[in-house]
Amino acid sequence: MKAKFSDFINFISILNFRKVFNALIIYKSYFISIILKKNIHWGMPVSASIELTTNCNLQCPECPSGLRKFSRPIGSLDFVSFQKYIDEIEKYILYLTLYFQGEPFLNKYLFDFIKYAKSKNIYLATSTNGHFLNDENAHLIIESGLDRLIISLDGIDQETYSSYRKNGNFETVINGIKNIVEYKKNFKSKKPFIILQFLVLKTNENRINEIRQLAKDLGVDELQIKTAQFYDFENGNPLMPVNTEYSRYIKNSEDKFILKNKIKNRCLRMWQSFVITWDGKIVPCCFDKDATFQMGNLNNSSIKEIWRNKNYNSFRKKILKKRKNIDICCNCSE
Repeated sequence: MKAKFSDFINFISILNFRKVFNALIIYKSYFISIILKKNIHWGMPVSASIELTTNCNLQCPECPSGLRKFSRPIGSLDFVSFQKYIDEIEKYILYLTLYFQGEPFLNKYLFDFIKYAKSKNIYLATSTNGHFLNDENAHLIIESGLDRLIISLDGIDQETYSSYRKNGNFETVINGIKNIVEYKKNFKSKKPFIILQFLVLKTNENRINEIRQLAKDLGVDELQIKTAQFYDFENGNPLMPVNTEYSRYIKNSEDKFILKNKIKNRCLRMWQSFVITWDGKIVPCCFDKDATFQMGNLNNSSIKEIWRNKNYNSFRKKILKKRKNIDICCNCSE
């Protein structure tokens, strides 16, 4: 509880009048759009995700990075482009995630990215599979001022872990978590807020109590239990949990799996956030992993120009009209 309060104080410390006012008009326009069922959009984005790389050291079966099944180019973001993006959004952005696809620690500029974004007074998070949290990197994380670190650990031993995290090493991740927790204590640092993320699968759904105890023993700040996304879910998947409490899907009367949550004709993400791929494309959200719905390209346009261009406004109108007809929305947990 103390760590959460400290993290909250850390977040509100980056607020100023311009950012708060921008957020208010974004949310106001969103709720008006829902009521009128008409695309009304004011303000600039309050959150964003920037992809650092599409490379990954693992081969997780439901991840396009792991499967090496992208139709888009494989590569990594350069520092000059990152500076350009940050300089465009620094005045209004509240929360920035340095992650989309791939493993962020495989980009050699990761700590330069963090330091530059933090110099612009932005709350900053990244997500990792935890294989690169050695002594040197743990020290650099504390030094960089990173606000939030999400570490994926989808098992309580090598067997349950590697059933999904192919090529992964459970002990390496555990030692990495211990490293970052210890360095944080040694430097008496309140940052980063460390989240242990547990993806529930058929192979680990009966170990929930054990992961709760492990998270407590490791000394992380929070444990997040997450449901898994499956691309071809209609006929089930060997990794799909049996317990529907931990699944995004349920069976219908025809014995086919469907999304458990009803897809409503609304989506706050389309009003408040966006994703930048490593090569400068803007896509609407993190569910568009293959960048199928490109709203624009930062190699020839600015974020401000793209944010309310014809493509984006047309997409928002589709969201309000019949969201379930949009491919990336058909598997959305929001």
